[in-house]
Amino acid sequence: MQVVERAHQFSHRIAIRDKHQTYTYQALFDKASKIAHHLLGNQKDLQEARIAFLTEASFDYTAIQWGIWLAGAVAVPLCTLHPLPALEYVIDNAEASILIADEINYAKLSELATQKKIPLFLCSAFLKELEAKPLPFIEDSRRAMILYTSGTTNLPKGVVSTHSNINFQIESLVKAWQWQKEDHIVNVLPLHHVHGIINVMSSALWVGACCQFMPKFNPQKLWTIFKEGNVNLFMAVPTIYFKLIAFWDQSSTEEQNKMSKALQSFRLMISGSAALPVPVLEKWQKISGHTLLERYGMTEIGMAISNPYDSERRAGHIGQPLKGVQIRLCNQDEIVEKDDASGEIQIKGPNVFKEYWKKPEATAEAFTEDGWFRSGDIAVLNANYYKILGRDSVDIIKSGGYKISALEIEDVLRQHEAIIDAAVVGLSDPEWGEKVVACILIRKDVPFETDAVKSWLKQRLAVYKIPKHFIIRDKLPRNVLGKVTKKELRTWF
Repeated sequence: MQVVERAHQFSHRIAIRDKHQTYTYQALFDKASKIAHHLLGNQKDLQEARIAFLTEASFDYTAIQWGIWLAGAVAVPLCTLHPLPALEYVIDNAEASILIADEINYAKLSELATQKKIPLFLCSAFLKELEAKPLPFIEDSRRAMILYTSGTTNLPKGVVSTHSNINFQIESLVKAWQWQKEDHIVNVLPLHHVHGIINVMSSALWVGACCQFMPKFNPQKLWTIFKEGNVNLFMAVPTIYFKLIAFWDQSSTEEQNKMSKALQSFRLMISGSAALPVPVLEKWQKISGHTLLERYGMTEIGMAISNPYDSERRAGHIGQPLKGVQIRLCNQDEIVEKDDASGEIQIKGPNVFKEYWKKPEATAEAFTEDGWFRSGDIAVLNANYYKILGRDSVDIIKSGGYKISALEIEDVLRQHEAIIDAAVVGLSDPEWGEKVVACILIRKDVPFETDAVKSWLKQRLAVYKIPKHFIIRDKLPRNVLGKVTKKELRTWF
């Protein structure tokens, strides 16, 4: 629980800004301690009981998470955007013994809590002062948090991280991205996911920096925050950068200049959780003067690979292993060590999760016999920089004897002047095994003809990679992190 214990070093600094006010590290620790005492009641230690909580991104969210840890329990953050059946699945699977909600979300859980006979606490109930008692000593090896996978191919699995896992994940990012206590970051990411919890909120609080919450993303409001001049660090998914660019494009020249000037004082901007299209990176460079730093991670490992902070950030690549994290590429037959040979990313290190909750078989299947975690992501190593080709089951299309990267085709399609965005999948086909097809979003002011686009693609891609069929839509199906849900996309064809 080092992130909580370190708060004493920064007691008078501002830890959190939310839509209500600002809060110091001392206020955060005091509120977390009060919550811990409420949760403990007459017990001395909650002994890894699971506590699920549904709150907006706010001071209360952070205090609840810390309070759960201080009481010796396991934090299970719920997604505010999920429908009730999805929340019920997580609550049941985690075997939550206590539920917590803020005023906005209390009614959503109330009936469910009554049906399941699980105590439901309202955030404001923790205002009452209780007698201060010694809090339990929590060993780093104990379970700390369960985050649920996106469940794009099957039911979500509960990823269990220990306090030791979390400490390493945070500290590795603090070193790699040179976090400082003077940093001020605005957090627009969902707080049921490692990106928002670890990369942004916890990394900021580890060093005494300020984390400003924006629960609902709004490009105009975010640009306004940027122009205020307090923020110097930003992390987001590609979809958010795409929307910020779109707002910049439709603004007046005077406003564009103000927005671009505001970004010049930033020291770092990061993109992750989904592949960053090269055209988005290049346009953001023009707007901000910054080259977005791409990195690679997942729920099970936190972050593992990152482009460097102070040297070349290579477009279309995720970078190099973080210090203390081991990476290898493996195909079906061997470990891949030569450039341009593809293989599955496998990871070893203190960042790797403990287990899938109550799923010993799935946990065993996720690791090789010699203890490497199988990511399911296919990559190549190009001159010391890793490049993602896609997930083996989602983004690697096996057509006519070739293994084709859907992400590569998507990157090329986005370079066409008529195409705003694209998603490529493989469909079962008796002749090809799988045939390449694409869903595209097109510009209204540029003519689009399928035959002309195919001719254009022949100059940039091998013939077997060119989509055999296109459909045009107004938007792509995405999950809450902005990733295209390709399982749903296939049904569109």
